[in-house]
Amino acid sequence: MLITEIPAIIARELAVKPHQVTATINLLDDGNTVPFIARYRKEATSELNEEHIRTIEERTQYLRNLIKRQEEILASIEAQEKLTPELAEAIQKATKLQELEDLYLPYRPKKRTRAQIAREKGLEPLAETILAQELTSGEPLDIAAQYINEEHEITTAEQALAGAQDIIAETVTEQADIRALLRKELWQKAEIATQLAVDEAEAKEFLMYKEYREPVKRMPSHRILAVNRGETKGTLKVDLLIEHEVNCKLVANKVITGNSIFTQTINDAITDGYKRLLFPALEREIRALLTENAEKQAIRVFGLNLRQLLLQAPLAGHTVMGLDPGYRTGCKMAVVSPTGTVLTINTLYITMSERQREEAAARVLDAIKTYGVTLISIGNGTASYETEEFAANLINNNNLNVHYIITNEAGASVYSASKLAKDELPDLDVSIRGAVSIARRVQDPLAELVKIDPKSIGVGQYQHDVNQKELGGTLANVVESCVNHVGVELNTASPALLTYVAGINAGVAKNIVAYRTENGEFKSRKELLKVARLGKAAFTQCAGFLRIAQAKDSLDNTPVHPESYDLAEAILAKLGFTLADLSAKTKLAALQQAAPAVDAAKLAAELNAGEPTVRDILAALAKPGRDPREDVPPPQTRKNIVKLSDITPGTIVKGTVHNVTDFGAFVDIGIKINGLIHRSELSHTHFRHPIDVISVGDIVDVMVVSVDEQRKRIGLSLKQVPKE
Repeated sequence: MLITEIPAIIARELAVKPHQVTATINLLDDGNTVPFIARYRKEATSELNEEHIRTIEERTQYLRNLIKRQEEILASIEAQEKLTPELAEAIQKATKLQELEDLYLPYRPKKRTRAQIAREKGLEPLAETILAQELTSGEPLDIAAQYINEEHEITTAEQALAGAQDIIAETVTEQADIRALLRKELWQKAEIATQLAVDEAEAKEFLMYKEYREPVKRMPSHRILAVNRGETKGTLKVDLLIEHEVNCKLVANKVITGNSIFTQTINDAITDGYKRLLFPALEREIRALLTENAEKQAIRVFGLNLRQLLLQAPLAGHTVMGLDPGYRTGCKMAVVSPTGTVLTINTLYITMSERQREEAAARVLDAIKTYGVTLISIGNGTASYETEEFAANLINNNNLNVHYIITNEAGASVYSASKLAKDELPDLDVSIRGAVSIARRVQDPLAELVKIDPKSIGVGQYQHDVNQKELGGTLANVVESCVNHVGVELNTASPALLTYVAGINAGVAKNIVAYRTENGEFKSRKELLKVARLGKAAFTQCAGFLRIAQAKDSLDNTPVHPESYDLAEAILAKLGFTLADLSAKTKLAALQQAAPAVDAAKLAAELNAGEPTVRDILAALAKPGRDPREDVPPPQTRKNIVKLSDITPGTIVKGTVHNVTDFGAFVDIGIKINGLIHRSELSHTHFRHPIDVISVGDIVDVMVVSVDEQRKRIGLSLKQVPKE
């Protein structure tokens, strides 16, 4: 493969044009970020989306590594003086690293294997004679006797024959076509089988895998990861089952070309090579590939869930009371203003004595009235149910115009103890910081959740069992994508949030906040160029994603990039408006009516501009300062508590989706435990993955289909809910 062939290969894989791939690769090589290319270089890429651009980035790296590996392998084999034109062509045509490594295997420098020792003893000519299969008369041992050599410790014909068989076993099992054949056979016909390696009492989590078998090709990712976890813990013994005799015959059919005196000798060598070398290697490979695919799927689901969670609609404008529930140490309370400023804190004891509950109620009522609390955010951890019951009773007994919401507190404790939390809330105890986080994350989920390591947010499956580097990279990309999709208010953004803006690293983010602290609020995007270490290249990448609500230039509060300000003004002029009209209510209303009716293609031609950019500018001008999360339904709030005893099969309840996995979705229906919609209860129509039907943050009506109080499990159904 040549480096110049990469765009054509990727274009075929993605079903796009080679020139789109070439343009994207050039932009990436020039240091442009994925969000910037997707948003502001649509003309160059012919409007490739962010997913395509990230795939091009990954595949380009993979294929460049492949070419580099091809060059290394060709040089290695050539140095051994074993490179034939046919082999060189096969290496250059390989499009996968696996194919490449199969071709290289016979020439790869090895430790001293049994075959290598036999070669050193001069037995390779005997192995070649046997594999030639030309002798049809005589005895194998008589031929082998010619290679007795006491100096090499070959004292019998049997030893010579055994050494030659070691060479044959290695030679045959290293052939690329044989490995490819057996690999395919294993994928199609092998089964994963598990048994308990410990007593049942010690294996509660893995009892379903006590005597378990499943075809490799049908094993879903969550079961692969569960089996791997059981094996790692020493709870499960895992085997790959296949008809070994059948596989040995398949190999023999490729190697044995006719009747010779060595047919049985070759068969014995093949059986030995298969059991000792080929099958163990392919078993490791299959298990590794199963794990890799399962991890990719788990990481993909985690990423999709995280995206939905981050893009939940903010409950802006509320003064929020955050309650971080607890038993012995009490429930931590923090009231924060609509901008996230901490107004008051307290510790409430609501699970102890009646007197302490009354004291807690008095403190909460006082805080609600003093600070104008309109929403209570309750963490969903330990003692959440009792805290919810306390809040619901307080609201109803006092007829308060306050709602409460159950908030996923995953990661709050991680954030509370982090350096970032110490810097942000230096005067607060670590336990109180969690309550602040629980309050703030309903006001703006994205701004608060970016402060937490995505792996700690808890919206995936088996996140601790997958490749942590891959997981971290994928989740960082998701957060970056969400932050740049929404845009960031430059004058209030935390360093953690700014770090995810295209073109801004942690050092520059700190410098932006330091500049803001020293000089006051930014008045324009151009002022960013005064920030230390934020040069023109970084400004180009980040400027369009940063907003300034009170800017003198209204375009600074839109997704329009500074490089297109002149074009934006020209578009406004064509429509009969000016920049000043963006901040005048009546004029803006008229613009919002006029913009959607404009023929973008015609306008782009008149202004000698790109049509995608003109379309984007028209959309931005119609809604300056708009938050794209406005299109998402707001989270569900409540005033009353639901008890497990109220839940009976057949009941229709409303809930919020907390997590989506391969096997279904977990839904918060307002009680202590989340219900599960098994994938079989999601839809009457076929789908590939639950995430195609339902997403984190969705508010859904579901039917209760089963209640198991002893095991604390609730079964729900989406498909059985009657259509209106």
